[in-house]
Amino acid sequence: MRVALDVGAVLALVAAFAAQMLRWLRVLQREHYDPSALRRFLGRWTSPQVRAASAPRRVRGQRPLTLSHLLVVALFVTVVARLDALVIVVTVLYGVLCPVGLSIKGRTSKLEWTRRLTTVAVVASAVSVVVALLGLFAPRPWLLGAAAVWAVPVVLDVTTRALAPYESRRAQHFVDLATARLARVAPRVVAITGSYGKTSTKNHLIDLLRGDGGVVASPRSFNNRAGLSRAINENLADGSRVFIAEMGTYGPGEIRELCSWCVPEIAVVTAIGPVHLERMKTLDGVEGAKFEVTERAKAVVVNVDDTRLARWPERLESLGVRVRSAASTRADASVRVVLDEGHWTIIVDGATLGTIDAVVGVQPTNLACAIGAALELGLPVLEVVSRARAVTTVPNRLNVTRAASGVVVLDDTFNANPASALAALAALTAERLAGRRVVVTPGMIELGPDQYPENLSFAKKVAFAGAELVVVGRTNVRALEAGFEGSVRRFEHRDEAVAWVRSSLVIGDGVLYLNDLPDHYP
Repeated sequence: MRVALDVGAVLALVAAFAAQMLRWLRVLQREHYDPSALRRFLGRWTSPQVRAASAPRRVRGQRPLTLSHLLVVALFVTVVARLDALVIVVTVLYGVLCPVGLSIKGRTSKLEWTRRLTTVAVVASAVSVVVALLGLFAPRPWLLGAAAVWAVPVVLDVTTRALAPYESRRAQHFVDLATARLARVAPRVVAITGSYGKTSTKNHLIDLLRGDGGVVASPRSFNNRAGLSRAINENLADGSRVFIAEMGTYGPGEIRELCSWCVPEIAVVTAIGPVHLERMKTLDGVEGAKFEVTERAKAVVVNVDDTRLARWPERLESLGVRVRSAASTRADASVRVVLDEGHWTIIVDGATLGTIDAVVGVQPTNLACAIGAALELGLPVLEVVSRARAVTTVPNRLNVTRAASGVVVLDDTFNANPASALAALAALTAERLAGRRVVVTPGMIELGPDQYPENLSFAKKVAFAGAELVVVGRTNVRALEAGFEGSVRRFEHRDEAVAWVRSSLVIGDGVLYLNDLPDHYP
């Protein structure tokens, strides 16, 4: 009987351990193997109403008790009371059920068993098994087995950090191949970075150059070392004239490293804003990281509508770099795309080239940056207007459609930042609607200490615009509810919110879907 109980206990602990591993491996993979993400997301999930960017202390209120909290207390009591059987029960409950809501399987972001993920999983599991087996030599053998379940995020954190040098060396092989291919094909390289607007500007530049052929760009969000080298190795064919590289960063030095082997002739910087502040801490840190893209470039295109970037031309020119400023509102910019009553007026070096119909969902500053880069690549000035007519919106970035029901739908779900959120709200407000206006959003993320006030401010603007607010998930619910100050509908998942929209809105109404968080966020 005792043997059967022991075997049952081992199997239950193994099941609990496996459930924890599957949950946290998925978070690790979705967060690009950033080990610090495990700590951040553990905090988010174990205190669902209190986020990393939570309310100021004076309005924060009490942390709600969750099942995770209750099980932690129960574990402490049972360990102190030396009730090892209950330790196993509490641990199995925690491993299988917690964090409540963080799915094992995944609804929007499923686990992909890549080589890297498999390596992390095998090493972390081996470490945990060794720790558990050491318990056999301890006075209370079950405690280390239970600890292995509770410590899964910590073990994955340590394992990922320990494997980082190995993964870097392995990735270097693909970087070397990409470097050799760039040298052989010798395309003109355009590097595009910015807190936001990178992908849109890249796509607009592709549209402007499409008629000339030989243009290759890194695919959507392939903007780090692994993604960029893969894009070059798989897509850069002989005869390619231009390679457009989108470059992202989570910290200083990353863009400099990318530019050391994917050397840009032309650099484009779209914006400096409070994105990834959770990791980069300050706007000065963001700006410094983005400036790295200019260090090897012969020409730089900057959006001088951005107050921080407006200081760059003088700085860059003092370093001997050719600068082409781009803007919508700044009258002294080299390239301007001025929006006026649904039309764009395109101005280059003070000369008005023409006026065309504006494309809803295309930000004029992003288009101006793309035009600036195209001119640096040799696009004739006389062709700018005709090429600009071919510019299209980027999927999930403020696309405007009309549903079969007659409801106007604005899709801005790819990502969101304070500037794009206000632009999307302005687009919803500008729509000629006879009925209701609804904003469906989980709010904005990765804004560090600015996350609560930015979401609070946005919700206030939604209320001021006379729109209804539908909040998805729990990540920013406190800030959005506090800012809106009225009745807010809440849904755990976006598909539930979509179902409500389809059943509630009718012809003459409009809905803005702003941002869409994967389900490893609460």
